[in-house]
Formats: sequence, C-alpha cells, structure tokens
Amino acid sequence: MLKLRKRMYITISCLLLLFTMWGTPVSANAARDRTEVLQEIDEYMNRTMKANHIKAASLAIANNDEVFYAKGYGTFADGQSVTGDAPFPIASLSKSFTALAVLQLAEKGMIDLDATYASYFPELSPQDPRVLDITIRHLLNQTSGLNDKVNPDMTRNPQFQSLNETNRLLNKVQLAHNPGTAYSYHNPNYVLLANLVESVSGEFFSDYLKKHIFEPLGMNHTFSVTTTQQINDNKTIPLGHYLSLGRSIGQSEPLWFIDGPAGIVSTAEDMSLWMLAQYHGSLLSPALMKQYHKPGAIGPYGMGWLADQDESAGRTISHSGIFWTYKSEEIVYLDDQMGIAVMFNSGLNAFVNYSAFIDGIANIMRGEKPTISFLNGRNMETIMIALILATLLWGVHAYFRIRRRNKRLTFSKLILITVGRLIPVLVLLSLSPLVTFIGGGRVLPWFGIWTTLSSPIIWLVVWSLVNFLHLACYYYIYLRTKRTAMHSRFNFSK
Repeated sequence: MLKLRKRMYITISCLLLLFTMWGTPVSANAARDRTEVLQEIDEYMNRTMKANHIKAASLAIANNDEVFYAKGYGTFADGQSVTGDAPFPIASLSKSFTALAVLQLAEKGMIDLDATYASYFPELSPQDPRVLDITIRHLLNQTSGLNDKVNPDMTRNPQFQSLNETNRLLNKVQLAHNPGTAYSYHNPNYVLLANLVESVSGEFFSDYLKKHIFEPLGMNHTFSVTTTQQINDNKTIPLGHYLSLGRSIGQSEPLWFIDGPAGIVSTAEDMSLWMLAQYHGSLLSPALMKQYHKPGAIGPYGMGWLADQDESAGRTISHSGIFWTYKSEEIVYLDDQMGIAVMFNSGLNAFVNYSAFIDGIANIMRGEKPTISFLNGRNMETIMIALILATLLWGVHAYFRIRRRNKRLTFSKLILITVGRLIPVLVLLSLSPLVTFIGGGRVLPWFGIWTTLSSPIIWLVVWSLVNFLHLACYYYIYLRTKRTAMHSRFNFSK
C-alpha cells in the first residue's frame, strides 16, 4: 500500500511537472501570437494605405473585455507621426451617439419614441400636415418622409448656424412620402433629434454628449462640433485630403452644419471604449439596448446603426462616415464581442473601398489572410492616367486624319458626328442626377462630386476638349466644302 501511494505520488508529481513545462510554452506562444497579429495588422494597414494613396489613418480594435489595439498610421502634413490619440472627425458614426442620447432620455421618461416630434414643439405650423405625423422613431429609422430632394442638406445655402433654427425646415417642406412608409438616409433627421435632446434635457447638445456619454465611458479626448468650420479651425485635427490622379491633395472641408448627424471628433483609443460599451456598457437598460441594436421596421437602418445578421459573424451593427476630406468605417460584432473602427484623413472616392480595411482587419483577427483587391486606388488611378493619355494621343491622331479628309461631308453626317462628339459633355452635365441616383437619393454639392470623381471628371473634360477641337475641324471642312461647291456653281452659271 505504501509502495502504491509512493508510485501515485511520483506519477502525479511527474504529471504536474509536465503540465507546468507544457504550460509555459503555451503562454509564451500566446504572447508571440498577439505580437504577430499586431505586426500583421500594421503591415496590412500600411500596405493598403499605400495602395490607396492615403496619408493618415487611425485604427481602433475592441476585443472581448479590452482595448485590443489603438494606433495611428502615416504622417500629417507637417511630417508628424499619427498616434492612437490623434483626433479625427468620425462624420456619420456620430449618429449612433445621437440615437443613444435620445434613448437615454426615453429611459428617463422624458421622450416617448412613438410620440410625434411636433408634440415636443407645439409652435410648429407646417404647410404639409403629414409633418405632424413624424414620430421620434421615424427620425431614428430615417423614415420621416424627408429626403435631400425636398429638403436640401449639403446643398443648403445658407447653412444652419444653430440647432434651434432647424425646426423652420418643417414649416415649409413638402414631404417626399408619408412618414413610416419609405427609407431615405437624410442627415437633417438627426439634426432634429439633436435639437430634441437639447430642448428636452435643457443642456446644449455637445454638453449633453460630454456629460452623459463621453465622460461615463472615459472618452476624454472626444468632443462634438456644430459645423465643419470648427474642424477646419482646430489645429489639433489633421488636415483632410481628397484623391486625384494618384495624388493626395490637402483641402479644408466645405461649410456644412453637422450637429447631431456628423459632428463628433474622436480618437482610436476613445472609439475602442465606445465599441466596448456596445456589448459591455451600462448606459441603457438591456431592453432599450436591444432596441438600440435592432434594424428598423422597413429596413436594416435602426437607431444610428445598420443592423445585420450574418451566418458566420452573427449579429453586427455598423456605420460609415463620409466627409469630402475625411472618411470613417465602424463595425461591431456583437456575438463575437469585437469591434473595429478606422478613421482616415481622406474623403469619399470612387476608387477607394474603405470598408475593405474593416474586412481585412477582421480576417486577421480571426486568423485568416487579408487580401488587397486589384481594384484599389493606385491601380484605378493608373488606369485613369493611361486613359487620359490615350485620349490625348487619339485626339492628336484623329485631328490630322480629319484634316486630311477628302470625302464630301453632308449636313446630316455632320449632325451625327456632333451628337457623338458631345457624349462626354452630356455625361458631365448629367453627373449630379446620376450620382444622386447611385447614392440612393443623396444630393451632393459640386465640390463633393469633384472630390469623389475628380479623375473621371478630368478624363471627361480632356475628352470633351479633344472632341470640341475635332468638331471645329469638321465644321471648317463642311463650310469649306460648301463654299467650294457654291463657288463652282457660280462659275458654271457664268
């Protein structure tokens, strides 16, 4: 019996020793894996930014209970390196903060989500009686009946100066559709919600956010502004850029009233805390938190989030933010308890897939390999430059060919040539409605169209100028031929 106990003791001791020896490498391996993950993320960010001519970006990753990574990439215009605490405008990612403010007041019984907006502002006297049917939930879900066509947003001139001016739009507007019947993404919906928060709480909207959201979450470097001019005037915020022909061009953001839908400036570190709060926060009751993360009644847009259900990733909430010189992307995987946000100092561009940054980072976090598409900014801009050069070469070649033309040019043939050569001009003139159609009804200012499509616009302008030169030659040949024919008839009659 004693020998048996001794053998058991030796066996157990050996197993414990082996377990200890086995445990040490596992721990070291886990640490090494994290280092490798971060290195892979850094390489991916730097490589993808270079492939898209992006000068500066900031990445936030929340994972389980921690801020997994908060880091800046690239440099600012003055050569200073970007850090994780560098402030970036997050544009429309701000809407989820505004929605949270509304829900907090709803939880206190100060706002009823299904009450009409007009019930909080009895002084409203709208020309369209349907305005009186717009509820707070309609505004949150972007189903108010307002859209950019009936109520200018970015193209409004002059822009609003304060929230208390915004109710005026409701007195004059004719709704595009009945409230609650159609989805139209429209920033002023969230301007009205910010005005509601300010009116009901008795606090300035920016102060409310700071006191009830930023400070409780420890987001000490996050703040809200009223207009883009305040972004331009703040020297701590990196200068924004737009992309054109492979170059990143520094540019101040045009004036735009953004209090409520797009006014927050934040850092990677603070955005990590914000994403952690989506599955570990205590800013709302569980019941309201569930509503906060649900899709709307007639589409995926809920309350400041696009809510989705993915077979592999589970429940997600996401949003993108668009300025003409800044861009942001954010997604929170609620079931996986992981969030990723990226902010850029370059704006919306037809050739840059900003959401691919999120997809690549998510792949790395899951142990998968990220990919960089061939259709990135650098390659597409190279194609555009080649297309512009080819158009110029074709233009020169065609010019001399037209000058050597010996065939008689009839009037009907001249008209057909004219119509064909005016195609790029017609495309240029149609850009605004075309972009509005592609953008789901968003009406963009010409500056926004230029920054988004500058390279294609340059190509269309070059093509148009070449065609005008050709048309001048054709008309010269036609008139010369006509004069020659008239002269011949005149001599014959003699």
